[in-house]
Amino acid sequence: MKTALRYICLIALGFLFLIPFLWMVSTSLTPANQVMAINRPWIPERLEWRNYPQALTVLPFHIFLKNTLIVTSLALIGQVVSASLVAFGFARLRFRGRDALFVLVISTMMIPAQVTLIPTFILFARLHWIDTLRPLIVPAFFGGGAFYIFLLRQFFLTIPGELEDAAKIDGCGPLGVFRTVAIPLAKPALATVAVFSFVGHWNDFLGPLIYTQSVETKTLALGLNSFRSLHGTQYHLLMAASVCVLLPVLLIFFAAQRYFVRGMVFSGIKG
Repeated sequence: MKTALRYICLIALGFLFLIPFLWMVSTSLTPANQVMAINRPWIPERLEWRNYPQALTVLPFHIFLKNTLIVTSLALIGQVVSASLVAFGFARLRFRGRDALFVLVISTMMIPAQVTLIPTFILFARLHWIDTLRPLIVPAFFGGGAFYIFLLRQFFLTIPGELEDAAKIDGCGPLGVFRTVAIPLAKPALATVAVFSFVGHWNDFLGPLIYTQSVETKTLALGLNSFRSLHGTQYHLLMAASVCVLLPVLLIFFAAQRYFVRGMVFSGIKG
């Protein structure tokens, strides 16, 4: 009885959080003259599918999509690779000052991003990287982020030491152990980092707002904001564009949901 009641409560809460998304989809398929109607039904009598091509042709969304895919894919690769290497070093290698250095890395999570915003901008300006995609990609290859390092380190600590010893007997060095033992076993944790990285860079607004200026370098987040500024009263088109931007995130999350949950569970076992 308690289990059934728990599931009923979870389903009710899930539906409650789903209401804004359903309203967005409903509005995106509503004719323009019915959007502001008081008694507008949730399911329109006539589905206006042409709202989608119309919304995506108002601005050059194909350029925004290309830039977003470039930034998201390259930054995801950089964060997964660099964070896993750093995390493996903290979890399985022994060197003087390891724990103190790890605490220092984790402590950077307490520093607000606004504190380093101006120095970082000055650095990229001197490198002549402003109005390019490099400031959004290159930093991902240098450590990957403290949170991802912590998450992967916790997972690497759960790997039995016997597997590492067996690999060393077979002649593997640290990188060999990392490649043949740690990475195959860490797929759930790596999938978790990949999902977080994808969502973070796909939805990133502040970074592109600061470092990009021309239309040729803007991303989907900035394009959607420009659409809102230019056509904010056309809610049917705004919601159609929003659905298109949100859809890849939902697909990625549901596709990797099993690995995502396993990675979050196993990363907290030992530490």
